[in-house]
Amino acid sequence: MKTIFSLVYPFLFLVPVLHVSCSESPAKADSSIDTKKPGWQLVWNDEFNSTAIDLNKWNFEIGTNGNGWGNNELEYYTDRVENAFILNDWLVIEAREEKYQGQEYTSARMTTKNKGDWLYGKFEIRARMPRGQGIWPAIWMLPTDWEYGGWPKSGEIDIVENLGQDTKTVYGTLHYGNDWPDNTHTGEKYSIPEGKDFYDGFHVFTIEWREKEIKWYVDDILYQVQTKWFTPNEDYPAPFDKRFHLILNVAVGGNWPGNPDDTTQFPQRMYIDYIRVYKWQE
Repeated sequence: MKTIFSLVYPFLFLVPVLHVSCSESPAKADSSIDTKKPGWQLVWNDEFNSTAIDLNKWNFEIGTNGNGWGNNELEYYTDRVENAFILNDWLVIEAREEKYQGQEYTSARMTTKNKGDWLYGKFEIRARMPRGQGIWPAIWMLPTDWEYGGWPKSGEIDIVENLGQDTKTVYGTLHYGNDWPDNTHTGEKYSIPEGKDFYDGFHVFTIEWREKEIKWYVDDILYQVQTKWFTPNEDYPAPFDKRFHLILNVAVGGNWPGNPDDTTQFPQRMYIDYIRVYKWQE
């Protein structure tokens, strides 16, 4: 998910929510996956098995950033329980059609900045995507310190993005290079096998990020390896040699997915079953 810059705002304490309007809720997923991986050590995780979002792990970014977060998005991001909450041991990010702070839609954008920041590792997220024209869920990473300059010189790692009008395809992408509009992005898409759907069930989205290689997986299927990137006036493997943090959001509208239309049903939810971060043990 392209962004021009990232700001973290103060957040409010969230209390459990008992009755929230929702799109179709999935059946409870089986998340009994062994946290021990050969060669990898678990160093950070959130299983979302509490009654409220853990603010020791998560920040909320608020507002529109003045320009739709660089993408002409239509939502206003909030820290309200209507837009982000724990339900049945899932994190739910809900995009809603409602007038709020001058916008027609609301949603949430959460980050681990300065609470979970990593240089290299295995990042595993089990999630179920929303759907609908103009719905744009993303699980991605931005640099914590921006040591090589503003976007995209310091890089961006998109673990998984989806266009809600196509529930059978996801994308993994790197952003880097020169200042916009001369920036570079490289990536691949993954189409789910016949009979399955990213909206109907949970799937595991993973990257393995090493010094000179980033791999993307869906449900343990390797679909992309990238080893080439650059940033101006710096030696490879810059910019992907500094610490990054996680971002979760569901955008509404924007340059890539287009805007919602009469077929788009609200609210729409992205469900996160767990997030697990591992470090490689030499």
